[in-house]
Amino acid sequence: MQTKFLLGENQIPTHWYNVIPDLPGPLEPAFHPGTKKPVTPEDLLPIFPMALVEQEVSQERWIRIPDEVREIYRLWRPSPLFRAHRLEQALGTPAKLYYKYEGVSPAGSHKPNTAIPQAYYNKQAGTKRIATETGAGQWGSSIALAARMFGLECTVYMVKISFTQKPYRKSMMQLWGAEVIASPSDRTQVGRAVLAKDPQNQGSLGLAISEAVEDAVGREDTHYALGSVLNHVCLHQTVIGLEAKEQLKLAGDYPDVVIGCHGGGSNFAGIAFPFAADKAAGKPVRLLAMEPTSCPTLTKGVYAFDYGDNAGMVPIMAMYTLGHDFMPPGIHAGGLRYHGASPLVSQLVKAGIVEARAVGQLSCFDAAVQFARTEGIIPAPESSHAIRGAIDEALRAKEEGKQRTILFNVSGHGHVDMAAYDAYFAGRLEDFDYPADKVKESLAHLPQVKR
Repeated sequence: MQTKFLLGENQIPTHWYNVIPDLPGPLEPAFHPGTKKPVTPEDLLPIFPMALVEQEVSQERWIRIPDEVREIYRLWRPSPLFRAHRLEQALGTPAKLYYKYEGVSPAGSHKPNTAIPQAYYNKQAGTKRIATETGAGQWGSSIALAARMFGLECTVYMVKISFTQKPYRKSMMQLWGAEVIASPSDRTQVGRAVLAKDPQNQGSLGLAISEAVEDAVGREDTHYALGSVLNHVCLHQTVIGLEAKEQLKLAGDYPDVVIGCHGGGSNFAGIAFPFAADKAAGKPVRLLAMEPTSCPTLTKGVYAFDYGDNAGMVPIMAMYTLGHDFMPPGIHAGGLRYHGASPLVSQLVKAGIVEARAVGQLSCFDAAVQFARTEGIIPAPESSHAIRGAIDEALRAKEEGKQRTILFNVSGHGHVDMAAYDAYFAGRLEDFDYPADKVKESLAHLPQVKR
């Protein structure tokens, strides 16, 4: 029985797949946070280089990957596709389980897939420095790596709870030359205002985004970089699903369901969007996004126009949201603690093309341990949500006595997340089901725009 399905370096995708032409309706507009008018490309230039602005709104289905980017991709791409034979046997399921493993990248996650092109386009535009944020540290370490490769300075505002929980992620960023600052910080007006109200604030991705954007717009030599949510980020991640399609052809198989964890949306988009094209063409493939019950954006949020950050400094976008001032509990899956969701993923959820399910962190760690003990790979806490979804689908196939092909994305390894596993084995983890009244309170502060 074949376990690994591998592609050669000459089979790295030459183009990214853009889902926008295959959306069930037109792309929703974004609005300027100050004027409340539709955003123009010129509005985004203080934050992003023009090449990324163009990708953000492109209607082209295929966008060429620069040769310089593909050359660096060769360090770890194509990533392997595995058939999870041992997990299948442990579950006693008739389902076939395949997982795409993104932990082989230098940073140990899927995030370099977009960090490398973002650094490349910034270098081409004459940018000298990148300001960004990170939750769990996967994005921060990836953009630190990419900035180093293109000779850029890098400052990372790291969500304070993750700064404390994940010291080795911080060390990785520093190893690649980045400056790492716990957010909220006293470096920005946004951070100082938050700390004045709550000196013990654990931080959030929305807040760290605000600090990084304030930093970027305050310096001529600096641009901002985001590791999830935006259209161009989801675009870059589609190398995952494009490779998986070719690898499944080698296996003579095709998925009934494609599963990824969901925080801001880049991970899920990377594995699922290339299959959304098939779904649009009539194939009966299910696309399932797995999120934490402590930050249930897609399952308990509302579809509305909201700020992408805490302070209202970035464009207002149509998305599923818990409210931009939502402050999630300090769960160990720090990369999934975001109040909003990718506008593209949100439109697909709203249209019924993508399903969403929320799960507690205890059941996710249960799944992660079972996966590690059968497949040998220690997954990141974020990836455990996709594993939980895959196991649940496999057990349902067992109950129904039906064969089912399941593809899921193991988006990173957990080698620097062992404090989370220590807490799990010591019984110190607990589930958080975010209260509905707190969600309602946060949603009361949504911005008003005229479409």
